[in-house]
Amino acid sequence: MMINNNLKKEILTKCHELGVKIVGFAPVERWQNSPKKLANKFNKWIPRDYWPTSIYPEAQTVIVIGLPVPLPIIETAPSIYYHELYNTINNLLDQKAYEIATYLTSNGYPSINLPRDAYTNIDELIKNPFAFFSHKHAAYLAGLGSFGQNNVLLTPQYGPRVRFTSIFTTAKIKPDPLKNIDYCTHCNKCAVNCPVEAIPSENTSTGNIQPVDKILCAKHSKKLREKNIAPCGICIKNCPVGDDRETYQRT
Repeated sequence: MMINNNLKKEILTKCHELGVKIVGFAPVERWQNSPKKLANKFNKWIPRDYWPTSIYPEAQTVIVIGLPVPLPIIETAPSIYYHELYNTINNLLDQKAYEIATYLTSNGYPSINLPRDAYTNIDELIKNPFAFFSHKHAAYLAGLGSFGQNNVLLTPQYGPRVRFTSIFTTAKIKPDPLKNIDYCTHCNKCAVNCPVEAIPSENTSTGNIQPVDKILCAKHSKKLREKNIAPCGICIKNCPVGDDRETYQRT
């Protein structure tokens, strides 16, 4: 299948119409063969079961879209305010991804959108702390940023204060270049401020991604959900990365 350069322009126009400013394109081959030039190093690469082609075998390209979380709201986290905004952004992502997938399908490129939270419930996440697909890894492979010490994707525009979701399409679209830039400052603020000490505090400044204790994090999230103030958000609001800090004068 030939790469359709015009289609990429059409998708970007559609995203602009939908108010989606963060968009990236990654070929499915980036999951199958770990790119050599990456900002971060991983102890283990993404297992085959979590590749796009394991979910939708016909997929050729993964389109990743993101919506920012306004900094002044996340500064209240954990709170009912952030909890409600989080749900609003999730719903918006689902709707916009559905519209993009439907648009592509109606134009002859069968496509599917994935839910932004790819797991059943928090109890199952505690038992097995893996979603069936990682949108943050998809965003990473679509050239949208690099990983921070807290294992969250950092973008130059908003730091970690972005929610992502993905669309799998049969269209072969010109990929965006990978960013071989480590945006993490290795300041340790995420680790120091984590209420359950789930984030490793080693400051190696080498780009190595140390595993976060996902079970500790999930258990804490469950407690917050019982109070209707999940997610936690503390490591995200303490991250100094992102142009939004200057926008909101939170430098």
